Amino acid sequence: MRAEALQKKVEEMVLDSYEAMYRLAYTYVRNEEDALDIVQESVYKAIKHSSSVKQDGYIKTWLWRIVMNTALDFIRKNQKEIAVDAFFENGKEDSYQDFDTIEALKVLTEKEKTVVVLRFFEDQKLSEIARVLNENTNTVKTILYRSLRKLKLELTEGELGYEG
Repeated sequence: MRAEALQKKVEEMVLDSYEAMYRLAYTYVRNEEDALDIVQESVYKAIKHSSSVKQDGYIKTWLWRIVMNTALDFIRKNQKEIAVDAFFENGKEDSYQDFDTIEALKVLTEKEKTVVVLRFFEDQKLSEIARVLNENTNTVKTILYRSLRKLKLELTEGELGYEG
């Protein structure tokens, strides 16, 4: 019965997080169809392996990790360039309105991008992000602050019409 209850909770979390999963996948692949494929594959993996979740409280973190790993696997298989310049707009309102900021995400590494997206676009706490990335919370803070400095520099150069 425990496995069935876990599977039900995973299914509920998938339904509650579907759009957020899509947005995260899209940050990696920049393609609507590919992001949908990644989410679909992630949902399949999550439901198939739902019995491997150790605690109910970690289902969301576990689900984010599946989406990230599936996206990275997809990229490796397809050898696509990773960049971010647009997001799914039917999700959280006003979260993705500043396209200069979204364009600036291109200067970040994958891990930096993930931290920024999860923290500011998906409103996750640093401790949750640390669990998703299997990192220490202080490491996530360092990554976040380094990313914010890079973004600030990128955005400031854009405003000043920086020509190199």
